[in-house]
Amino acid sequence: MRYSLAMLILFFAACVEAGGDALIRLGLRSPSHVRMGLFFLLGGVMLALYGYTVNAPPWDFGRLIGVYVAFFFVLAQVISWLGFGHKPSGMVLLGGALIVAGGCIVSIAG
Repeated sequence: MRYSLAMLILFFAACVEAGGDALIRLGLRSPSHVRMGLFFLLGGVMLALYGYTVNAPPWDFGRLIGVYVAFFFVLAQVISWLGFGHKPSGMVLLGGALIVAGGCIVSIAG
């Protein structure tokens, strides 16, 4: 599998995992049981899609996990900030920079 395609698939997987988590969070805070159920259902579908996305390709996911974690961290922070109003602190950004640097190192070393 081409490296660029693998990166695109990992980015998509991080989007659906972070998005599914966000939908579950919205469900937990929903004012009605109907909305809660809908958010849980949609979030569950997205999380299942994540599981399929990272396990279906013929790759060694263990070698790509560093890149995936970096993608997931960045996307989760963006969703948390834009979707829930939780701006990341300086320490979270510093830790995130280390996560992204580690993902780059693992990607290059892999």
